[in-house]
Amino acid sequence: MSVRDRNNVVVTGSGDGPTLLLAHGFGCDQNLWRSVVPALAQRFRVVLFDHVGAGRSDTSAWSPERYASLDAYAEDLIEICAELDLRDVVLVGHSVSAMIAVLAVNRAPERFAKLVLLTPSPRYIDDGDYRGGFSRADIDELLDSLDSNYLGWSAAMAPVIMGNPDRPELGDELTESFCRTDPVIARVFAQATFLSDNRADLPKVKIPTLVIQTAQDAIAPPEVGRFVHDQIPASELVTLDATGHCPQLSAPELTAAAIAAFADAR
Repeated sequence: MSVRDRNNVVVTGSGDGPTLLLAHGFGCDQNLWRSVVPALAQRFRVVLFDHVGAGRSDTSAWSPERYASLDAYAEDLIEICAELDLRDVVLVGHSVSAMIAVLAVNRAPERFAKLVLLTPSPRYIDDGDYRGGFSRADIDELLDSLDSNYLGWSAAMAPVIMGNPDRPELGDELTESFCRTDPVIARVFAQATFLSDNRADLPKVKIPTLVIQTAQDAIAPPEVGRFVHDQIPASELVTLDATGHCPQLSAPELTAAAIAAFADAR
């Protein structure tokens, strides 16, 4: 199968700016970028895709062995760049895809000009002085709950991840996105996500990087964003006046403006 078909690659935009490659997070697909794409597509060429196992990707390409770690997702991302002959890319990774993006940039630096990490976390589990926001018991409980009742887990977790309880339609949308994902695929991806530790990969990033966090995020609290910023040499940190882990949905104008300003900067 072609890489385009495997990852349901979509290219849009006619702007003269650099190419933006948008990588979605766990339980989502490229549709969750839809609120920022119109603004970005006026100035940039925008490349969207679905991780294998998500959205309209070719799930026959998925296997639990290959996708047991984030490495395979990073390899897929590099293959998309090769298939489209993309260079000088501004790579935007949301949530777990922030670390997938870090891995990809470190492995194929010739493809990428800049990196945007949207609500990133290099490790979700607390470790000594490092505060990821969760204990190992928290993560084990999360994975057990996902195993025993995926639909119930989705309905409970999505509003927490999204935040913005005054806008329940956002949590509902994320719940529906989770529920479209095969529970077996979701369980493997969740384990790869929540048990990962990519802290050592951050100092290896050598390209200009923007870390975007929100003022309140139950999944990646502010101290995590500061840690990422401190560990990546050529990085800057922006805190949006927004709530929740998915500001591309809850605060699309602010998110698009931050990405565009960084991508355009010389």
